[in-house]
Amino acid sequence: MRIRRNYIIILLSGILACLAMLQPDSLYASPTDKTFTVVIDAGHGGHDPGAIGKRGREKNINLSVALKVGRLIKENCPDTKVIYTRDKDIFVPLHRRAEIANNAKADLFISIHTNSIASRTAQVSGTETYTLGLHQTQENLEVAKKENSVILIEDDYTQQYAGFNPNSSESYIIFEFLQDKNMAQSVNFAQLVQKQFRAENRTDKGVHQAGFLVLRETTMPSVLIELGYITNPAEERFLLSDAGSSTLARSIYKAFLNYKQGKGKDVSVPQPQQADRQVETEQPVVTEEATTSRPVFKIQILTASKVLPKGSRQLKGLSPVDYYREGGLVKYTYGAETDYNKILRLKRNKVDSKFSDAFIIAFRGEQKMDVNQAIKEFKNNRK
Repeated sequence: MRIRRNYIIILLSGILACLAMLQPDSLYASPTDKTFTVVIDAGHGGHDPGAIGKRGREKNINLSVALKVGRLIKENCPDTKVIYTRDKDIFVPLHRRAEIANNAKADLFISIHTNSIASRTAQVSGTETYTLGLHQTQENLEVAKKENSVILIEDDYTQQYAGFNPNSSESYIIFEFLQDKNMAQSVNFAQLVQKQFRAENRTDKGVHQAGFLVLRETTMPSVLIELGYITNPAEERFLLSDAGSSTLARSIYKAFLNYKQGKGKDVSVPQPQQADRQVETEQPVVTEEATTSRPVFKIQILTASKVLPKGSRQLKGLSPVDYYREGGLVKYTYGAETDYNKILRLKRNKVDSKFSDAFIIAFRGEQKMDVNQAIKEFKNNRK
């Protein structure tokens, strides 16, 4: 009887060991095996070709670069776990791509795409990297519409995306109220990506914000990279070539290394996070904040590594300004109103032309608070 019991135990152990060997590496690795998780998302796929050029399709370019980025990270970063939203030519809904990253508790999400333009006669070229936010230009809006339109081929998109219409400008109003807690890291990584593209002599179209659904759903620093224009014949040849895709992949990989190692932290861009220190003011400013417990809305205009000298050109003539410290950075704000509509008008009329990436934040007393909760309180107080 004891021999049979031991035999069963040995047999079960062998079966479990075999099952473990059959598990995909990305699913079986325990949390202690890896210290950093990156999810690489090759845009489009399957019956969704994405943008179409004379010779190629976006979905294939995206996948080629995504796999090369992942391969470089796997070969050179043993402490990093790489997960693909797709590693072959299949269709993956936008919400599922975000779910993969969220379920993996990823540290970084990189969505790779290829740009296009309606007019093939225009020789537009260049790379650009996007983070989540309110698009400030019609061009950024059009890019977001193009990438978001993929949801229209999903069977249940009206339920899955709460009635969001990617072709309606009104649907994007929601992004006015989004304050992404990961924006600092997202913009940091986006700038590192563009820096590496410039080093490879690619045309730099900059870092922008726009309302991408795939970024809205993620819960970690996330970017969407447009590798170039498939509608530009010369750029299409580069994108389709092995040398071209390898160059782009190597640039993204180098940016990843710099980001992971903590380089490039001095980012002069809006970076909303939970405040860990009290507000400090450059000079005494009398506002309604001192006489009420209602949320006070402010416009965050830029971030610096240290306090700027009074009248600094970086402030672009806005005065008076306040600043507060957060995450080791100095963050400057302009305006202070308990009326959200007033601060919104101030942002549109006086700030947006100077700081296109400015956004609204909220404080209660000296403590930063969730802006969505502040807006909700503002609406309730008006009733």
